[in-house]
Amino acid sequence: MEVHECVSFLLVSEGRVLLEKRSMTKASDPGLVAIPGGHMEDGETKEQTLVRELGEELDLEPVSFGYLCTLYHPTNELQLIHYYVVSAWAGDLRVLEADEVFWHRLKMRHWIWRRIELRLESTGV
Repeated sequence: MEVHECVSFLLVSEGRVLLEKRSMTKASDPGLVAIPGGHMEDGETKEQTLVRELGEELDLEPVSFGYLCTLYHPTNELQLIHYYVVSAWAGDLRVLEADEVFWHRLKMRHWIWRRIELRLESTGV
């Protein structure tokens, strides 16, 4: 089975993460509530895909981000998704591809979230 590389990003702010309801016209996971992202194009690095997808989907440019992990996601195709955490960005969020986006509060204690933020800051993210 062919593997399709993708990049997804967790846009995080004040203990919240941005989720999208995928368009019903999408080939992969139509109508699903998911983390935004998309397929890598030929010759692109993961970071180039992150920048392109963030612009195409939300009209934003990442300012501070870090790699989180890579996981396989079996859908109508086998995807290898590289996940990034984006903690700062430039631009005004606009929904360009999804049916809608919304902020979802992460259910974790404040001190855990603060430790995550400090770790991102200490790594230059």
